[in-house]
Amino acid sequence: MNVALFPDVVVNGETIPSAAIAAEAQNHSAPKDKPGIAWRKAAQALAIRALLLQEAKRRGLTPDPLELAPGRFETDDEALIRALLDEALVIAPVTEETVRVEWEKDPARYRSAPLWDVSHILCACDPRDEAECAAARARAVVLLTRLDGDAKGFAAAARESDCGSKASGGHLGQLGPGDTVPEFEAALRSLTEGAVTPAPVLSRHGWHIIRLNATAPGQVLPYDTVRPKIAQALEKAAWARASRAFVESLGQEAQISGASLTPI
Repeated sequence: MNVALFPDVVVNGETIPSAAIAAEAQNHSAPKDKPGIAWRKAAQALAIRALLLQEAKRRGLTPDPLELAPGRFETDDEALIRALLDEALVIAPVTEETVRVEWEKDPARYRSAPLWDVSHILCACDPRDEAECAAARARAVVLLTRLDGDAKGFAAAARESDCGSKASGGHLGQLGPGDTVPEFEAALRSLTEGAVTPAPVLSRHGWHIIRLNATAPGQVLPYDTVRPKIAQALEKAAWARASRAFVESLGQEAQISGASLTPI
């Protein structure tokens, strides 16, 4: 007797096909050794979608798709769910007092972006070419062993860099968040002033040896500057709470099998 690995998901008599759940599961993260978690998340997401669409139809709502980008419109289902939530959710306005209270919890959270004064040495390669990548890394390791932590020594070694910055001792100037590739920035954030990465760092451009010459932490921003950002965050949080409560209320009155609405 064959037993299905995962049971059918049925929401108020409506069966959600396994193929739909399998397709949705690709959009959900899970440990490599626990693929069932992605399936459960997908089943939950589609069960919630079914609940919302059923409620929208029960209320007699009709879809009116919005244009999300030039030539790209909502699907009818997306438009129905949006219309339902617009009608069903009652969100209390965010008051000035609420925003100020949130800000006063820790004004230091709201800062301008930091600036880093950075130098680097690049041993360029195509990371997809194993031989070329290995050779470039070996070269970077040799250069790294020649450094003694002194800025002048770093500048001297940077003359062998494959970056145009070698003309200025590898100096890249002041950088801020987003100015470099993610791998470079992640390594940069781990450094203290005057420190050099203990091992070469691979990016799409090759192997980097990175030195943080100095850092200027972001300045605390005044209340009037951050008020719109705080208000927007509070509005989003209130909407999320209200939508969760609405889904829970629908779930309490529904007959659901094969999926759970409990957060996974």
